[in-house]
Amino acid sequence: MAVEARIDAAIGARADLVDERHETAFRVLNGFREGVPGLVIDIFGRTAVLHDHDDMSDGGEPGRERISAACARLLDRLPFLQSIILKPRTAADPAERRGRFVYGETSDRRIRENGVWYALDLFLNQDASFYLDTRNLRAWATANLAGKSVLNTFAYTGSLGVAAMAAPARKVVNLDLNRAFLNVAKASYTLNGFPIRQKEFVSGDFFSRVTALKRSNELFDCVFVDPPFFSQTRYGTVDLVTEYHRILNKVRPLVADGGTLVAINNALFVPGADYVALLEGLCADGYMTIEEHVEMPDDTIGYPQTRVDDEIVSPAPFNGPTKIAVLRVRRKDGRKE
Repeated sequence: MAVEARIDAAIGARADLVDERHETAFRVLNGFREGVPGLVIDIFGRTAVLHDHDDMSDGGEPGRERISAACARLLDRLPFLQSIILKPRTAADPAERRGRFVYGETSDRRIRENGVWYALDLFLNQDASFYLDTRNLRAWATANLAGKSVLNTFAYTGSLGVAAMAAPARKVVNLDLNRAFLNVAKASYTLNGFPIRQKEFVSGDFFSRVTALKRSNELFDCVFVDPPFFSQTRYGTVDLVTEYHRILNKVRPLVADGGTLVAINNALFVPGADYVALLEGLCADGYMTIEEHVEMPDDTIGYPQTRVDDEIVSPAPFNGPTKIAVLRVRRKDGRKE
């Protein structure tokens, strides 16, 4: 089936996600599951972002034809679009991977989700500065964290922290290595009228900053752990395949008695059953239990009527490769603050 037909089917399945003001964000095509391998298309307000995972090393002529056809179809079916950004993920130039306009000249700088505003910088990184696959987790945060203290590790642009503030949480500490990412989080705070307290935006290495929090006897009612697939500093290594249990054990002492540890693993090649086994191993001492799973939104993985390809590895019992578990923590010392 041609790319145009795949896009037509995908848009038809997502018709209810298009809002009248065109302020929301959603995935309009997950080509890996919906018949266009290598192509993912996201909508941010009036801007479309095409993530092209094709190998362009051979000149990429077929790829260019596919992108051209996809853009034409998007503009025909979604006439509210004012710009389209292409992000070729295998390009040699990092600036090229961050994206360029293939239609229009300006991009949206904010979107609204469940009544909460989020700032955007669509050229900040090779992704789009805002993760659609954790939409349901942001809804969970807003619904469950009123009056709570929250630590948002690997915060990136702070969307989980923003959602917690909307609850409203009592305190949210956003921690990320990159200050530029945290500046986007501050912009989101400003959009929503949330107070910006500089001590709650912490830039620095995860390992050293978490150690400092433990030394100061800090406790949080909820800790989010959403690390990248792999990173390494002189203080430690993040590896979602082989070392993730070490990351969770690192932050576990920061969770107050009765609090929650939200563990996110988006490694495509980690089967869901293996991830559950890892979490169950951490819960074996009886001081932590798996309370619930938070699923990926349907638009990010494709709908039953539009999916034609299976996942590379099975995410079951999760519904997609971003595997989110809410863990309830009990402390031997019973400390709550």
